[in-house]
Amino acid sequence: MNLSVFATLWQKIFYTMQKPLLHKRLFWDTDFDTIDYDKSYQSVIERVFERGDVEDIRQVRRYYGDEKVKQALTNVKYLPEVKVYLAAGIYDIPLSDFKCYTQIQSIQELWPY
Repeated sequence: MNLSVFATLWQKIFYTMQKPLLHKRLFWDTDFDTIDYDKSYQSVIERVFERGDVEDIRQVRRYYGDEKVKQALTNVKYLPEVKVYLAAGIYDIPLSDFKCYTQIQSIQELWPY
């Protein structure tokens, strides 16, 4: 194996295995240093897409990969409508595939006074 190919491969592996560099403000209600990113990936992805900025979303996509993020986002119970549209645009997924979007559509007015 050529040395430059090996170095490139090692950089890819090392770069993707580092934990995501997220802002502490996203996890204001938990101890940031004890978050297990692999065990609680669903809640991390949900929180980042709900409250994070573009760089936070990039970090999550880099760490977990697009397939895992896509699977997690389509099963989330709640996301702000703007973030649902963002996720649908990033992954080219129809809105009807998002559980949170179909649940919002099924809820009628709360109390029509």
